[in-house]
Parts: sequence; C-alpha cells; structure tokens
Amino acid sequence: MQLQGLIGVVVLLALGFALSTNRKRVNWRLVGAGVALQFVIAVLLLRVPGTADAFAFFATIVTKVISFADEGISFVFGNLANAGMPWGFVFAVKVLPIIIFFASLMAVLYHLGIMQRVVAVVAWLLRRTLGVTGVEALSASANIFVGQTEAPLTVRPYIATMTRSQIMTIMAGGFATIAGSVMAAYIVKLGGDSESQRVLFATHLMTASVMSAPAGLVMAKLMMPETQTPRDESMDKLVQTERETRNVLDAAAAGATDGLKLALNVAAMLIAFIALLAMLNWPLSTLSQWGPIDTWRVSHGLPIFTFQNILGAILQPLAWTMGVAWDDCREFGSLLGTQVIATEFVAYLNLSDHIANGTVSPRTSQIAAYALCGFANLPSIAIQIGGLSALAPERRAEFASIGLRAMVAGALACWMTGAIASIMI
Repeated sequence: MQLQGLIGVVVLLALGFALSTNRKRVNWRLVGAGVALQFVIAVLLLRVPGTADAFAFFATIVTKVISFADEGISFVFGNLANAGMPWGFVFAVKVLPIIIFFASLMAVLYHLGIMQRVVAVVAWLLRRTLGVTGVEALSASANIFVGQTEAPLTVRPYIATMTRSQIMTIMAGGFATIAGSVMAAYIVKLGGDSESQRVLFATHLMTASVMSAPAGLVMAKLMMPETQTPRDESMDKLVQTERETRNVLDAAAAGATDGLKLALNVAAMLIAFIALLAMLNWPLSTLSQWGPIDTWRVSHGLPIFTFQNILGAILQPLAWTMGVAWDDCREFGSLLGTQVIATEFVAYLNLSDHIANGTVSPRTSQIAAYALCGFANLPSIAIQIGGLSALAPERRAEFASIGLRAMVAGALACWMTGAIASIMI
C-alpha cells in the first residue's frame, strides 16, 4: 500500500510536469522541498507520538466547538434537528447551519488578531522552506483557514502587479484547499453522530488542509514556472493588522451574515448539481438497461451506467496509484470525478453514503477525505474569476485564461495529498 502511494506521488508530479507551460524553467528545488514538507507535515501530525497526540487533542477540541452549534440549531429548528425523529437526518438543518456558526467564530478570531498571527507564522515557514515570494506564501497560508475568495484579500494591494506565475499560485492555492467553515460541515457529515468518528475525520481534514498548502504551491510552480522577475515584500509589510469590525459582537454578527450567504450558496449548488447529475444519468441508465446492451453489461459484471460510474472506471487506475485497494478503486475514482465536475460537497455527500453503507473500507474513506479536501471543481473557476476580478478588474482576462489550468493544479495537489496520506494511514 505504501509503495502504491509513492507511485501516486510520482504519477501526479509527472502529470503536472506534462502540463507545464515551460518545462525548462521548473524550479526543482521548490518542487522537492514542497513534497518533502508535505511528508514532514504528515509524519508529524499522524505518526510522531508527541505531535500526533497534541494534534488529535486539538481535533477533539474543534469537534467539541462544532457541537456547540447544535444548541443554536435546536433553538431555531426545534425537533427538526433531532435525527432520531421519523424524518431522520435533515441536511439543511443539521449541516448547513454549522457553516454559519463557524464563519462567525472565524470572524471573531480574525477580529482578535489570532488568525493573522497564525497565518503569518505559516507563511514565514512556507517562504523559508520553499523560497516563494511573500505574497504567494501569505495567500497559501491564508487558504488553510479561509475560502478561495477571502484568501486573496490578504494580498489585495499586490494583485494588480503580480506575474502570471504568481496569479497561478494564488488561484491554485484556492482550489487546493477548503474554508474552515465548510470543513466543519464535512466533519459532521462524515463523522455522523459518533464523536470518535468526528474526531477522526477532523484530524484528517485539518491535516489535509495544512498539507495541501505546500502541495498547491508545488503544482502551481510545476505547471506555470516563474519566467519574470516577481515583486517581493517583507512579511511585516504584507501582514495586515487593521480591523474591519468595531468589536467582538460586530465581528460575530458580520461573520454570521457571511456564513449565511455561504450556506445558502452551498444549498443552491447542491440542489442544482445533484439535479443536473440525475438528469445526465437518466439517458445513460436507460440506455444501459436496453436489450442487447443490458445483456452485454450483465455478462461482463458491469453496473448500470451513470456519470459517476463512467468517471470511476476512467479514474480507477489513478485511484490505485493513490494507495486505494483495487476493490474500492471504482468508487474512489467516481468520487474524484464528482469532485471536479459537481463540487467536493457532492463528493463528500457520496462518500458519507459509502461510509454509512460500508461500500468502501475505512482506510479508503480516510484517503478520500484527504483527496477531496479542496475547491478544485469547475464551478469554482467562475467563483475565483469573479472574486479576483473585483480586486483587479484590469486583469480579468488573465484570470480567465489561467482559471482552468489552476483548477487542474488544485485537483492534482489534493490528490497528491491523498497519495501521501495513504502512506501514513
């Protein structure tokens, strides 16, 4: 299994190199240091007794904090929040409000200056180990905690003068990670009502977010190496300390409002993309059950044709290189395809169904938690182009031209994180 994961790292790096805009200018020191840093993070957070235990304890605290959202949910929704009632688990009631709560909490931490300090420390580490510019390191570190449209705000004054490689890095970093607010929702959905399972997936998802920061930098610089002379600034000058809210209550209220917008956006995307997938699957499944095709399909032991099953078959070999047992590779490949086409939220919903039904092994579900932990999907390209264009309207055409390549880099970064995690699990 460990050898499979190493093969996956090599294969994914080779794919990134094959898609490079300038193979001769690839900074192999940066690539090597970035991959090594991923391994170091994985070993420290998952294997070394002292640091792994401390991180697991932190995951327990995070899980406990998330559980406090149940108080607000129960007050507003009453018995609808009780999964033990006849209507069972209501996603819109049990999961989406957690995004609101966590967004409010993150806003308070930013108001108090706590998150800025954490982001600055991580940015300093990335800059020293990988040799990237300050703006690239700061944006990458911010992406660990906030979303793909919020992280660029940390380097807002510099976007207009960035090189194309730097823009690629900013965008790929957004695609390679997820926001802390939606991570909380994934922890609840994957862990279910079991506290131990919530702690387990909290540990894995938080580790994935940290690991994918250097992974995003690696894939971005591999696929679009620096060919210009980028402007660089000291970390002291880059880190913004001014407060945008008046006090803690104002920060909590503003964060809750932003969280509501995000929760509604997630709900809208889920309704749209799950419905679109069902529409795409209807002709495929109907065709697969027609006369001679149905006979051929059954004789070869193939399932009913769906978009997810086709993607699973295509990505099955790649799934194997990421350390997944062959029996689970089709389902795993389907999750990867769903992540890119229909958002990681839909993929995580499918993963939670696999966990509940026991259709994949616990190890495969944990590797999937890493591999899906990023906004690397087609809808997010439009989101990033819109968000960055609001900060630098004159560069909208460049954002649009880089968007798809950056999304692919983000997906490869997520999958490389999954491959490395498979070696440690």
